[in-house]
Amino acid sequence: MTTDSELKKLAEEGKLAFEAGNYETAADMFGNAAKGYASLDDRVNEAEMKNNLSVTLLKLGKPQEALDTVSGTDAVFAEAKDLKRQGMAVGNQASALEALKRSDEALGAYERSAQIFADAHEGDLRSMVLKSAAGIKLKRGKVADSAVKMVGSLEAKEKPSIFDRLLRFIVRLVVR
Repeated sequence: MTTDSELKKLAEEGKLAFEAGNYETAADMFGNAAKGYASLDDRVNEAEMKNNLSVTLLKLGKPQEALDTVSGTDAVFAEAKDLKRQGMAVGNQASALEALKRSDEALGAYERSAQIFADAHEGDLRSMVLKSAAGIKLKRGKVADSAVKMVGSLEAKEKPSIFDRLLRFIVRLVVR
């Protein structure tokens, strides 16, 4: 039987492998950690490891596996009343859907993620997913919609940089 401390160590090693670009190793570690947490009936940490695995699978060019892995983890975080991780899980689903070229579903998931981040008062994370949603709209040629989304994403940032403020000003001029 694997202990919680062994699983935490495995997860940390997985994060280090990911940061070093060793995605195959990271995927193995996150997958094993998820299985270990499942055996301990620790659904929240299992869901966290599945989200880490999903991001890693995207890096490995396996979007369908990434989507399959992350699906349902948002419900686990919702049940635990962890809005931040719920928003991240929905955002990870959106990224996988976007990689699968399922743009309508990805856009809906990004917008749902942005709303969850707004409810959690996570402005920077909300800004990030709104930019991704704007990117999808821009690819579709909906420049005005994209610009409005971009302004929204820039306004969502809690501490906008000088570049963010300048970009917001320019985008507002373009929208007018």
